[in-house]
Amino acid sequence: MTNPLLAPFDTPYGLPPFDRIEDAHFAPALEAALAEARAEIEAIAADPAPPDFANTVQALEGAGGALDRVLGAFFAVAGADATPARQALQRDFSPKLAEFASDLYGNRALWERVRAVWEVRDTLDLDGQDARLLELTHRGFVRAGAALEGAAARRMREIKSRLAVLGTQFTQNLLAEEAGWRLDLSEADLEGLPAFVVAAARAAGAEAGAPGPVVTLSRSLIVPFLQFSPRRDLRERAWRAWTSRGANGGETDNRAIAAEVLALRQERARLLGHASFAHWKLETEMAGSPDRVRDLLMEVWEPARAQAEADAAALTAMMHAEGVNGDLEPWDWRHYAEKRRQAEHEIDEAALKPYLRLERMIEAAFDTAGRLFGLEFREVDAPLYHPDARAWEVTRDGRHMALFVADHFARATKRSGAWCSTIHGQRNWPEARRAVVVNVCNFAKPSPGAPALLSYDDARTLFHEFGHALHHILSDVRYGSMAGTSVARDFVELPSQLFEHLLEVPEVLERFATHAETGAPMPREMLEKMLEAANFDTGFQTVEYVASALVDLEFHAGDAPADPMARQADVLGGIGMPRAIGMRHATPHFAHVFAGDGYSAGYYSYMWSEVMDADAFEAFREAGGPFDAEVARRLEREILSAGGAAEAEALYTRFRGRMPGVAALLRGRGLAA
Repeated sequence: MTNPLLAPFDTPYGLPPFDRIEDAHFAPALEAALAEARAEIEAIAADPAPPDFANTVQALEGAGGALDRVLGAFFAVAGADATPARQALQRDFSPKLAEFASDLYGNRALWERVRAVWEVRDTLDLDGQDARLLELTHRGFVRAGAALEGAAARRMREIKSRLAVLGTQFTQNLLAEEAGWRLDLSEADLEGLPAFVVAAARAAGAEAGAPGPVVTLSRSLIVPFLQFSPRRDLRERAWRAWTSRGANGGETDNRAIAAEVLALRQERARLLGHASFAHWKLETEMAGSPDRVRDLLMEVWEPARAQAEADAAALTAMMHAEGVNGDLEPWDWRHYAEKRRQAEHEIDEAALKPYLRLERMIEAAFDTAGRLFGLEFREVDAPLYHPDARAWEVTRDGRHMALFVADHFARATKRSGAWCSTIHGQRNWPEARRAVVVNVCNFAKPSPGAPALLSYDDARTLFHEFGHALHHILSDVRYGSMAGTSVARDFVELPSQLFEHLLEVPEVLERFATHAETGAPMPREMLEKMLEAANFDTGFQTVEYVASALVDLEFHAGDAPADPMARQADVLGGIGMPRAIGMRHATPHFAHVFAGDGYSAGYYSYMWSEVMDADAFEAFREAGGPFDAEVARRLEREILSAGGAAEAEALYTRFRGRMPGVAALLRGRGLAA
């Protein structure tokens, strides 16, 4: 049997031949690719020639091509279509990949060569991107513990291996709990729900093989159910299931995993000489220290909590007026907030949604990118990993820029949330290669023949993830390791959150928000009311986010808690968390933080980036409009095309001329005094 993963992909755009790849191909391909990568690395370490930039640093950058090819194909399916067989493969792969990384950074001969080149860097006459590659390579070895010896080095290897296993287990436990729960609805239970929620529940029931409509833990279904269902008992059941993911006991309970992860991270940081994991993690971020992160979050927390408390009083009064006594509960908030929004802004989500058809919102994102950056999108027929996925070739002035893949609909085998990844990224060395970039969402899938309708929040998610995609599409750097989103974690959300602002531009919605059945544009009055209500309930949204970010920070800024749930409660009590609002991500399902190191001690990054995206959008306004050509060129040149070719603060300062303050963010959220 020929394994299609074992040779370079001779396909259009370098896309993996998913139509020929079987699950049985992945394990042998990984073993072969790991062996090839190990041989390449050993050859670099054992090179008898004196170490220099080309034979050590650049050679390392070029090693592991086969491994990148195999993993690009595997991880495309592992998160978006995680069958039991693929989950088993991921559990097997995680410790092997951790061992490979430990062997790489623990190779003393290789480390000595990298260090030797670093120590003579000032004599090498390297240009900007070569010097940056040397800096990042040396930094990567240091931060991975290359300088550790003996028992410390062995313990670091054990910690990394165990963390890899725990991260995979956390993710798969969460997926199992999300796939294993549903709320079966009778016809009577559908009363009071708008047609789009009923349709989504029926479609979810059909996909699950249920006898009737169901509510699942997909955000695009459960949130509108919480908004519109008049059945308080059903809302409570749905909310409790949604917020207790990973904390239900048994084999899929994530609480013990979270505790072990936090303890191992602390031990890892202290082996490297840092006071805490947060101090180690933030060392290379824009924020720099836990204190700066805490200061930002608390500066936003106080006005957000005040707004939320005022809103809670108003919602409680509405609830009491309906004859429901007692306190406002978390499963009541969205329901009464939606009623209040309809009353104060005359916005009816059921009437609004037909104007936000998925197909038209995709066109809006593409058109916006075309106006700003001259990009064109042409849908192409390509073998992809799932029938729901679609692909577009991206060009500019006839030049191929990227292949963009989008996978929009929720399914039981897809982990929750939305994300952007690459099957392979852009680079100009050792040969020119453009990215294959993937956006994955979890929108409610319509019944066959019906249009997919989005909420305004869904549309923002689509624009957000497409902003990440543009970071890859427009990337133009020499080395793949610094391409696209290979930037500081608290900088990576700038392009995505900036692109969200474009959805708020009236001329975009005037053109693309057209009715799914009649094709008529959204009435001007409805459009204006929708945009006026953009900051509605921002106290709630900010509180649930900042609370999660603060818990994440405090988990990692001091001693690891033996009981993370108790520490979570302490943090929330200390900041005065409103009782009717839950964290956006409670610890047992906080995949950003516990599925891997990506956003650990870094969930604040969305807020840090929002400070910049609010200021960056003001740059367009100051220049005369959201499509100003010169500002767009500067944004592409200094940020979107530059990837991690320079430190984030330098990139932003080149674009804007200065670093921003928090004022623009507070104005944007309607929280300014």
